[in-house]
Amino acid sequence: MLHTAQITAFGTGLSLCLSLIVAIGAQNLFVLQQGLQRRHVGAVVAVCTGLDMLLMAVGVSGLALALQGQPALMALLGAAGAALLAAYGLAALRRAWRPPLLAARAGGAPRTLGATLAQVLGISLLNPHVYLDTVLLVGTVGARQPLGTQAAFVAGASLGSAIWFTGLGFGARALAPFFARPAAWRLLDAVIAAIMLLLAARLAAGITL
Repeated sequence: MLHTAQITAFGTGLSLCLSLIVAIGAQNLFVLQQGLQRRHVGAVVAVCTGLDMLLMAVGVSGLALALQGQPALMALLGAAGAALLAAYGLAALRRAWRPPLLAARAGGAPRTLGATLAQVLGISLLNPHVYLDTVLLVGTVGARQPLGTQAAFVAGASLGSAIWFTGLGFGARALAPFFARPAAWRLLDAVIAAIMLLLAARLAAGITL
């Protein structure tokens, strides 16, 4: 039976992952493009979600182990995480004033499954922000969860990744007209900014997330 702390950690992981992942970027646009083309969608979604799950689990478990008995290092990483979340939150607020436009298109030459997987792996693993977000930032917040709740946090973060990539890939044709409207991104970025700034404030205050 889940305890309140585990449910809280699960919700924190879910909200943090969704707030980090929901932004126009090379990986999201690639998933959208595959969804619009209806080509290898399941494989692309599985790779993106699996990589997120792996990197977040490595980040949380690795940092939790490294921070054991290191209160000064934990405080330092907490402050750095809070600053990074605040910066991301402010960036989301700026995007809310000037929302981006969806640029993914359904056209393009068909790619084989191997070529598609090679491209999504390159886009995902060669982007330094992937490691900054999933390993360092998610790892820092996850490592600061109460003992016994890190697994619930990773499960929540993993669910957030699965929800986003599955919806983006398989719902691309339905979502594209919606996200082509600036007002949709304005609302989404405002919500993301609120979540990130709240998490940053709690992390900076030393509250267990």
